[in-house]
Amino acid sequence: MLVTNQTEIENINSVSGHSVSLVRKGTLRGVAIMGLAAALSFCTGDLRAQVAGSTTIGASQEEMKLVALGWSAKKKILGKAVYNDKNEKIGTVDDIIIAPDRAVSFAIIGVGGFVGIGKHDVAIPVNQIREEKDRFILPGATKETLKALPEFQYAKTDKSKRG
Repeated sequence: MLVTNQTEIENINSVSGHSVSLVRKGTLRGVAIMGLAAALSFCTGDLRAQVAGSTTIGASQEEMKLVALGWSAKKKILGKAVYNDKNEKIGTVDDIIIAPDRAVSFAIIGVGGFVGIGKHDVAIPVNQIREEKDRFILPGATKETLKALPEFQYAKTDKSKRG
């Protein structure tokens, strides 16, 4: 039985015929609070309020396990050299393009140039690029063949249509 206020204690005293000291009353309240705190600590994992039509923001614990096992595009892909099968450096990965279906579909390879001047960007389907010994290999490619491809340009966005 959980006793929380003076009136309840007095009712218990009159029914049971026992008196409860003030020290015991404080102890009962302290025990009740400690019990509630202990009960809440065991079930903190799922105490989020559920609201109809709402979504959870952030990653779940299961998703965080996948994130921890994954790798960073910024650290492992962007800015890395691309070689051909003759071990010649032919460019660098400047960007990755994610298709509307959320699949990584193209790597933007920068070819030639110096400090961004004269560089020719081309879009290469990611299924044509292999990873071998921490290097990206584009078999059969040369700087010349990549420079002969149409230059990749980002789509222009109409700022007036933004909401």
